[in-house]
Amino acid sequence: MNATIPDMPKDRSIVLVGLMGAGKSAIGRRLATRLGIRFVDADAEIEAAAGLSIEDIFEVHGEAAFRDGERRVIRRLLSDPPCVIATGGGAWMDEETRRAVTETGLSVWLRADIELLLSRVERRNNRPLLNTGNKRETLERLIAERYPIYGEADVIVDSEDGPHDNMVDKVIDGIIEHLATRGDSRDTVSDSPLDGPAT
Repeated sequence: MNATIPDMPKDRSIVLVGLMGAGKSAIGRRLATRLGIRFVDADAEIEAAAGLSIEDIFEVHGEAAFRDGERRVIRRLLSDPPCVIATGGGAWMDEETRRAVTETGLSVWLRADIELLLSRVERRNNRPLLNTGNKRETLERLIAERYPIYGEADVIVDSEDGPHDNMVDKVIDGIIEHLATRGDSRDTVSDSPLDGPAT
């Protein structure tokens, strides 16, 4: 049975932010399934739009061009029907993207400590920012640079190892708490797929 989120505005997507390895795609897919809405991986959408892999975009066009495409893709996704969007680790650092998500979506930061991140990213080599040196040092630098900005997200959920369904529960609980304490149920309608009593 699909879960529902009380007071969730009918036109807002849930946008997952955080560093690589935090679990945005794995949790996002399950969250979308639980809510009965579409899941979208922003990086996959960027690759489809460019006809290149993320690694090739970085190598051929540079990070600035990638960020520009990322910004445009996320804004387009936010204008689509509500979905769960997993963003790349640097997306939330862009001021324009943060503003767009704040205005038209609901942001959730999956916060993870460095040991958890390392245990996950060391098994993969498709992270351009981690292919240029010591992974721990790079992650420590990114944590120092990005965590204060990630902290501006609407909801903060600590990522942890264990069943993904437990993390989905934590994300839903965090969103419900945020909406309840915000005291603002903008654009809420009873027939929204995200609206109604939690099940």
